[in-house]
Amino acid sequence: MDSSAQMKASSDAVVASASDAQSGNKSWWTENTMSYDWKDKVARAEFSREWFDEIDARFIDAARHFAHGAQPFDKIIPFDRIAGKKVLEIGCGMGLHTELMTRAGAQVTALDISPKSVAATRARLALKGLTADVREVDAETLDAQNEFDMIWSWGVIHHSSRTGRVLRNLYNALKPGAELRFMVYSLDGAEAYAVMMSQYMFGFWRGKSLDELLWAHTDGFLARYFTKDSLTNLCRTFFDDVELAIYGQESDAIPLPGRLRRLVRPLFSDRYIEKAVHRRGTFLFATATKQA
Repeated sequence: MDSSAQMKASSDAVVASASDAQSGNKSWWTENTMSYDWKDKVARAEFSREWFDEIDARFIDAARHFAHGAQPFDKIIPFDRIAGKKVLEIGCGMGLHTELMTRAGAQVTALDISPKSVAATRARLALKGLTADVREVDAETLDAQNEFDMIWSWGVIHHSSRTGRVLRNLYNALKPGAELRFMVYSLDGAEAYAVMMSQYMFGFWRGKSLDELLWAHTDGFLARYFTKDSLTNLCRTFFDDVELAIYGQESDAIPLPGRLRRLVRPLFSDRYIEKAVHRRGTFLFATATKQA
């Protein structure tokens, strides 16, 4: 068991101080490279073009029910509005969104708490002949004022030990009238419900909290889940204008193990899948606008 897994397995570590939790986050994401299936490693030479291609294919396929129109992710990232704009990405991971926003003409600053993610994103850009400012920075310590035209973050800030502090920092970093677009996990999604149904009753009698059970069954050292109301309430601490949407993957529509899901998938219509992923999807996507 690696060091971050040992910390994650300890309830004392889960509720540790913010600095200890952030140390756990950094270790976990450095030791478990973001491959969009953290239990299934990519069998390619690390940081090779083939390695990035396989990771990208996984990410793009998983998001096919909600993110893609004319090009990957153009339904949720406004590529047509960011050319020449200063864009901040929080949690660049393996760098696909960094690449796409850079190709769209944005001046991208990409941050990540993990040195592995920073190295991966820099290697990706070098392979593709692209340039962005990629740094190892914890968003909890970000100190920028009225600097960015848009901030983008996909599945990151719910892993932070102090999500509210991150939102405050991102609000401060935005120019007046600019947007923060981000995704966190939904407590009303199929994944959370599966954990509650299969684990909570037994975990309750073992003294385990729902948070601990959810964290143990997801990626990352910790991962907070939000309802629409709790996320709206948190965002409105800083932002007046907040819009939410529910997105999901096929596993949210058919919550079965992968092999079994593939066997039964022909029994479900595409229309059913599309409706289900937008009703009980795991992803809660927010667009929050700073007052002009």
